[in-house]
Amino acid sequence: CGPCSIMAAAGTCYPSIVAARRLQIFVPIDEDEAEARAAAVRRAGMDPGSAVARVLKRSLDARKGHPLGHLVQLEIAPDAASMTAPGAEGLAPPVAARAGAHVVVVGSGPCGTFCAERLLAAGARVTIVDAGKPVQPRRRDVASLTQRGELDEASNYCLGEGGAGTFSDGKLFTRVKDRPRVCSVLSALVGYGADPAILVDSRPHVGSNKLPRILLAQRASLEARGAVYIWSDAVVDLFLCGGRVAGVRCASGRELLADAVVLAVGHSARPVYEWLHRRGVALEPKAFSVGARIEHPQALIDRLQYGRAAGHPKLPPAFYQVTAQVGDRGVYSFCMCPGGWIVNSSTEQGALCTNGMSLSRRDSPLANAALVVSVEPRDYLGTFGDGPLAGMEFQRAIERRAFELGGGGFRAPAQRLPDFALGRPSADAHRSTYRPGVAPGDVRAALPRFVGDAIAQALGRFERTLPGFAGESAQLVGVETRSSAPLRILRDSALASPTHPGLYPAGEGAGYAGGIVSAAIDGMRVADAILARL
Repeated sequence: CGPCSIMAAAGTCYPSIVAARRLQIFVPIDEDEAEARAAAVRRAGMDPGSAVARVLKRSLDARKGHPLGHLVQLEIAPDAASMTAPGAEGLAPPVAARAGAHVVVVGSGPCGTFCAERLLAAGARVTIVDAGKPVQPRRRDVASLTQRGELDEASNYCLGEGGAGTFSDGKLFTRVKDRPRVCSVLSALVGYGADPAILVDSRPHVGSNKLPRILLAQRASLEARGAVYIWSDAVVDLFLCGGRVAGVRCASGRELLADAVVLAVGHSARPVYEWLHRRGVALEPKAFSVGARIEHPQALIDRLQYGRAAGHPKLPPAFYQVTAQVGDRGVYSFCMCPGGWIVNSSTEQGALCTNGMSLSRRDSPLANAALVVSVEPRDYLGTFGDGPLAGMEFQRAIERRAFELGGGGFRAPAQRLPDFALGRPSADAHRSTYRPGVAPGDVRAALPRFVGDAIAQALGRFERTLPGFAGESAQLVGVETRSSAPLRILRDSALASPTHPGLYPAGEGAGYAGGIVSAAIDGMRVADAILARL
């Protein structure tokens, strides 16, 4: 109250009983955060000798016209005993499964893995089946694709242990508002070896060089709790008993009976989509986006975002996000990789697709992002079929054309942005991080006309906002078609298939997530739905 608060702020008096409180401070880029936290403790009227200040969230504020620095959310308590326990915001333990309950999880990406985590915690038996390979041999297959253009259709950047995120960045940013589950996912990753900074960073990032080790630790933990893994054996059909799904059949002939089957495949599991459709599982076409990877010198992005402060030792490689509305279509960037690399995310012979990633230190001289245009079912139904697989065929057509334009061997077509805007092929290309290499040419020719026209119109708007963004130093590489699943595997209010009870579609491949954290959260939700029945 009045005088006491003033005296406390001056450092001369501290109340004897003070509750923990939360507040936000701004720390200019050239100031020491520890000193700012100590000052916040004094302003909160607590004794600096015993009070504790814990960082809850940290985000860089680089808005134009604002001082450059970090917004830091703090929890300040009079002593450690009064502080909220780390992890207290996580999810409550699951209800116990009935004795002997067995669940087959198809897919070892974040959705399937965190679904298995939750089921194991409830005492269920879990078998995880993946058509791809574990991290170690998968790494060698990725290297063969990168260095020699040799593709293993079951083991690549998209398919195998950990899913598409394993070797393509490890971004943990999510817009999901389910804080208990978000905290549970991030805390689990820290427990398996991720940097604790992901718990407070506004855009948490693990890095493609670190995520494989975390996955190995997580798998070892699940196996120690009884999980069984089956690798390089694709699920090709379902068992039905009494109108319910009662297990799966694998390509090897292996048969696995189960009380429930979780379908946690990624957005590139095209053979799964095909046999699901033949089996009569309820599917529907959905909207997604296609475009290409845009690549810039990172130094240019730093100057555009940081101005004269670019190059400051405390500033990370700059991030950007652009969006424009062109008619009834959205044109936007996503999966932006500061100091990153463009990677070959192809999964089929003769068809090219790209993605992006960054190592944890983000030290590549180039930045890249997907620059994509929204696609609606009306854009592909009819031309590429009338059923739920039409969007997948639409993607395939673009990828095959891109492969041809690259000249084969999974070289990617590349086109400078001024040439793309004018509709002319590029005679030469800038240096690119993409391997096994780029071929100068006409990226626009690989894309549907409405996609190319929308990107070209949006580039002019982006240039006005970020001068140089669409300039001579920028180029588009390959095509990006796997922004999300091209269909949705339907589920009811209990998160099960309405046509095949006992089958639980989940995660990004089923059309219910978009990224590592949201996929993991959906897997946890599906686990709880299964436990409610078991």
